[in-house]
Amino acid sequence: MHIFYTKIHNSFSYNSLMIKNFNTQNFTLVLSGGGALGIAHLGLLHDLEQRNITPKELVGTSMGGIIAACMSIGLNEAEIYKHIQSFASVSKWISFSFTGNAIVDNRKIEDIFESIFQERTMKETDIPLKLIATNLRNGDKRVFTANDDVLIKDALLATMAIPGIFKEHSIEKSTYVDGFLCENLGVNEATFDDILAVDVLGSNSFEHELPDNFFKTANVLEMFDKSMRLIIYNQTRTHIRHNHKNITLIEPHTKAYKTYHFHKVKEIRKLGLGLL
Repeated sequence: MHIFYTKIHNSFSYNSLMIKNFNTQNFTLVLSGGGALGIAHLGLLHDLEQRNITPKELVGTSMGGIIAACMSIGLNEAEIYKHIQSFASVSKWISFSFTGNAIVDNRKIEDIFESIFQERTMKETDIPLKLIATNLRNGDKRVFTANDDVLIKDALLATMAIPGIFKEHSIEKSTYVDGFLCENLGVNEATFDDILAVDVLGSNSFEHELPDNFFKTANVLEMFDKSMRLIIYNQTRTHIRHNHKNITLIEPHTKAYKTYHFHKVKEIRKLGLGLL
């Protein structure tokens, strides 16, 4: 197994492999989930465009899936950024639900996806796309690909459905929720031997010190947030450790931001710039 880490702020002691040494002809770009932190993916897409580098395959989970889907139908980074700005104003995409199992009703989000993807299916993309979701009934991983006769917007509503926050989504009589429950960084779904993976919930997404706020409530909330990031981080480390492909892993420095900081689009996007 060959795992290569691109060093970000000297967080790793592993050998770094910059994009100039990467196989840019045939590689899979894997984008992780992470809520608003996933906006950092845009900075990396900007840098890829500047180098005229295009992946041969896209794999995404949750927010990473949304950005990967936009890229798969030919949108450039500036166009995707404009769409993501729709999420900067919470009122544009949040509609509270007073029934069911989730706080947010998906109607406004579905309208946004409809405006971008219309009736495109998973097989109708310029770049092959894979989106990861989790079967809510049995916990199995479901990967939506070009082999599925599924609308892109439906696969997205499945991969981004954080349990309890966003309404679960049904496809073909099965019920799905966010893919982070099984594989937040979908390296195992890559077709090509070379993988460029961007993990916004990696080792640079959490503080290494304990919280020390004046109010205990703030400390408790920070501990819970850090615990969730650690769970996902350890899940990803396990997947990478058992993967036998060449992985260049980039971990933007996202620890200063929360997964709900959609109003900080500009600041979070900058975290992904200049990492290649």
